[in-house]
Amino acid sequence: MSSQLEEDYEIGQDNITPFGFDIHNPVFIISGISIVAFVIITLMFQQGAAEFFAWLRSAITSNFSWLFLSAGNIFVLFALVVCVSPLGRIRLGGQTAKPDYSYVGWFAMLFAAGMGIGLMFFGVSEPMSHFGSSMGGIAVGDNGVRTDWAPLGAAAGDIGAAKDLAMAATIYHWGLHPWSMYAVVGLALAFFSFNHNLPLTLRSAFYPLLKERVWGWPGHVIDTIAVFATLFGLATSLGFGTQQALAGFSYLYSWGTGSVAMVILIGCITALAMVSVIRGLDGGVKILSEINMGLALLLLLVILLLGPTAEILSTLMSGAGAYVTEFIPLSMPFGREDVNFSQGWTSFYWAWWISWSPFVGMFIARVSRGRTVREFLACVILVPTLLCIVWMATFGGTAITQVVADAAAPVASAAQEIKLFHMLADFPLSGVLSLIGIVLVLVFFVTSSDSGSLVIDTITAGGKTDAPVSQRVFWCVFEGLVAAVLLLVGGAEALSALQAMAVSTGLPFTIVLLVMCVSLWIGLSKASRELSK
Repeated sequence: MSSQLEEDYEIGQDNITPFGFDIHNPVFIISGISIVAFVIITLMFQQGAAEFFAWLRSAITSNFSWLFLSAGNIFVLFALVVCVSPLGRIRLGGQTAKPDYSYVGWFAMLFAAGMGIGLMFFGVSEPMSHFGSSMGGIAVGDNGVRTDWAPLGAAAGDIGAAKDLAMAATIYHWGLHPWSMYAVVGLALAFFSFNHNLPLTLRSAFYPLLKERVWGWPGHVIDTIAVFATLFGLATSLGFGTQQALAGFSYLYSWGTGSVAMVILIGCITALAMVSVIRGLDGGVKILSEINMGLALLLLLVILLLGPTAEILSTLMSGAGAYVTEFIPLSMPFGREDVNFSQGWTSFYWAWWISWSPFVGMFIARVSRGRTVREFLACVILVPTLLCIVWMATFGGTAITQVVADAAAPVASAAQEIKLFHMLADFPLSGVLSLIGIVLVLVFFVTSSDSGSLVIDTITAGGKTDAPVSQRVFWCVFEGLVAAVLLLVGGAEALSALQAMAVSTGLPFTIVLLVMCVSLWIGLSKASRELSK
């Protein structure tokens, strides 16, 4: 990677400027047309689309589970090797670069952009699901294939073992593996952008392998898929977030959960995201992320202190230990008997995480200038993983404790989107805590929508980070419209279609990310040799 590379391509040189925009041709146009076409086709053929996407999701997660699980393991190992090797001393932005943000601001944005909403939605429901299936034991169908959803060998009737297995499985899905995916993408984008003055787009990460071809159609395809994955990944999460927030408002204040309420809520989220967009990265996402981090930690501490503290701490320690013990069995891509868990849970999760990696990775890259490679990998992977362990043990452990004490507890039979609020009902000032939970869901989504708009805008602007604000506003509004139209017209079927599309983009991106590891290694190795001279 020579200095000549910096002169060969001028960021934004392929852009056009219609209607005051500054957009990359053809990435913006192809992305926009593809998304509009998807929405129209889904709405025109709702039943057929629902059936197709249900088949597509199942086909991808079952037939390619070995690929997803193998790739997840590779990303963890790759990140570890780079972190402990001499490559870790390289600084993003050059050896004299200084970090743009404090650790507090940086961690807050990592957490908010990466999985804030997911932790709110699945923090109670996933540990409970794995606990229930583990307690139920193994069930085998007539064809000899397991029909239960328990991880590994289950733990029939053993409360302690079932709890540990549930926590190990949950932490596995939210710990080292997903954050390694994000970290690899983020590191590649940050390195090639900050250290070699290449556009902050996915295609730049492949320059060592594709050379000048990254500015042609291979690069256009990579960036277009990234836009598609990001928008529909965000729209899917907006669907989950809307469902949970509406369920919370209905539970607390008996508000409706119909179309009008859904439109109003999506409109409010989009409007707040627009305000954040207009204020910019420092005045918008950063401030909201720090506020949300404070509220999340407050809610966490309240549950930890006022809830079954001893049980939570016990769950934390034993669950973390179980995660270490079961790490390799849970990671095995072949010879699995727990097919529903490994395919229906893990394979689906990895495909979804990978489809989100362009969005989260690019955002992480954007806010990580000045960090060393070692500091970047250690913080981006370990800090969120530790926070996820504490969060899942606190929320999931509390809910499991409630169910163990009373099998008829409302949290046991409640729908996924409302389990959090039923768990909080046992606490003092439960109404206040539930309201804080709703606010967290909403603000997490504002930050995700804002940062997602930033990422999509950067890609469709050819890597420009100073494109007109109106472009980011356009994508912000577009995200809300896509989610609102599909949820209103298609309901649950549309949400399933969005999930399937997010997962389907994970398959080609798995191959893309594996190749990206090779490209990143080549680039980092050359930079390390230059440092040693």
